[in-house]
Amino acid sequence: MFLAPRWPLFVCVFLVACGPASPPDENPARFSASRVSADVQRLASDEFQGRAPGTEGEKRVLDFLVGQFEDIGLQPANDGSFLQAVPLVSLTASPDMTLDIEGQDFSARYAMGSQAMLSTKRVQREISLDASEMVFVGYGIVAPEYGWDDYAAADVRGKTVVILVNDPGFATADPALFRGNTMTYYGRWTYKYEEAARQGAAAALIIHETDAAGYGWNVVATGWSGERFDLVRADGNQSRVAVEGWLSGATASEILGAAGLDLESARQMALARDFQAVDLGLTASTRLRNEIKTLDSSNVAGLIVGTKRPGEVIIYMAHWDHLGIKPNLEGDRIFNGAVDNATGTAAIIELARAFAAMEPAPERSILFLAVTGEESGLLGSAWYAEHPLFPLSQTVAALNFDSLITDGATRDITVFGLGSSELEEYLERAAAKQGRVPVNEPTPEKGYFFRSDHFNLAKVGVPVLYAEAGMDNLQHGREWGVARMQDYRRDRYHQAADEYSADWDWGAVLQDLELYFEIGRELAAETTFPNWYEHSEFRARRDQSRSSAD
Repeated sequence: MFLAPRWPLFVCVFLVACGPASPPDENPARFSASRVSADVQRLASDEFQGRAPGTEGEKRVLDFLVGQFEDIGLQPANDGSFLQAVPLVSLTASPDMTLDIEGQDFSARYAMGSQAMLSTKRVQREISLDASEMVFVGYGIVAPEYGWDDYAAADVRGKTVVILVNDPGFATADPALFRGNTMTYYGRWTYKYEEAARQGAAAALIIHETDAAGYGWNVVATGWSGERFDLVRADGNQSRVAVEGWLSGATASEILGAAGLDLESARQMALARDFQAVDLGLTASTRLRNEIKTLDSSNVAGLIVGTKRPGEVIIYMAHWDHLGIKPNLEGDRIFNGAVDNATGTAAIIELARAFAAMEPAPERSILFLAVTGEESGLLGSAWYAEHPLFPLSQTVAALNFDSLITDGATRDITVFGLGSSELEEYLERAAAKQGRVPVNEPTPEKGYFFRSDHFNLAKVGVPVLYAEAGMDNLQHGREWGVARMQDYRRDRYHQAADEYSADWDWGAVLQDLELYFEIGRELAAETTFPNWYEHSEFRARRDQSRSSAD
């Protein structure tokens, strides 16, 4: 993705009650800032070439992770191997393609990079879109539970749909509309393409707006250029729309203007429950030429076998991959992904060390899972969810690390998707021992809960927890912490500038390691299985899964 110690627990016990969060002392028996720092520095070095799947960089990452797991004493989790093969297909589109828009008294050609980004999931060497009629479909949502259908009475088969990002709740901040300012999955760009395919569209173009998307155009331009990956599917992804893409705000405004609309009026139209799709009176054409490769990437899985209930498994997960090398760029071409996600990968290594040294050993098994392909659409975790190494019904929980905070200890802990599952009660107990307070994510409209690997396990019913240090920095306060996060998101997220720094303060990382350790230790000692709360969309899947295990 995409995006966090305290006094150790024994100090709190000695003092009887912990006060406000305090700067962490390093606990040599459990967690070491110097070890974590060294692992992040190594993973984010040029030696690993940006850690893209299917590259020499991946080979070096796998060797490093397997070596670490072996040194710690973990057991291979996949029938004698630490590796779980993940079959991928690589598509590299020719960068000279254009998007051509035609209409009465209007003709425009848009270049890739600054004006639009196009791609395809279909495994074809060449894909053409020829004079496809364009239709504005608002937010492109079909959500019966919200009484919403942007495709009602519209036939978009073979056409190009133009779609707003996010959902109506974000645009209005009305808590009665969808989930208000908290993004639903209907707001995610991945859903927009999925629904467009279900409607039979030939192409789907999403209008980029920084606030609604949660990131700038530079992130789109970087992430959608060069080699892109997907899982190998039996149908070669023919069920997807032929062309998936983004329009910059300026490009979208010009195209809508040619149809007699402006972006703001189009957005207002789309907020009505009785909105009807608008024929733009324009056509779209493009030609994509792909270089295609198939390859096996790998998840890395190491296991501590439980002493009493080895068939019941707790998962700690993080994605090891990043964006690799972008050869067409000037200057630094290696996207090292130090924060995203060398920090998370180093965290599960450090947790593995702690659990391996734990006495008595955990009663339930603990799986340390480093997954591939997160940056290409959560692919490694999707493969694991479809091909789990342990039954999902016996998977107690999954705790995810992605892009940890490297600015020092905090008074709070951010929970993404707050109010979803009973795992939050475990987190509250562990955070209280640290003097920290769980808080909702500061930007729920950005949909971070749907943007990292835990989401794929949630979809198959496994309770998940995605939390990291909050914004209220112990030394500098909340305003400073917010400014630091905004700086990262603006200037380094998915950029070559996401580099390791010797100036980082590991206090928050050590806090989070201790927090996740305490949660896992409590889960491992229990015989019960946490669940989603009753209102969660994932509850029914979990109940079905657990009933099959009884």
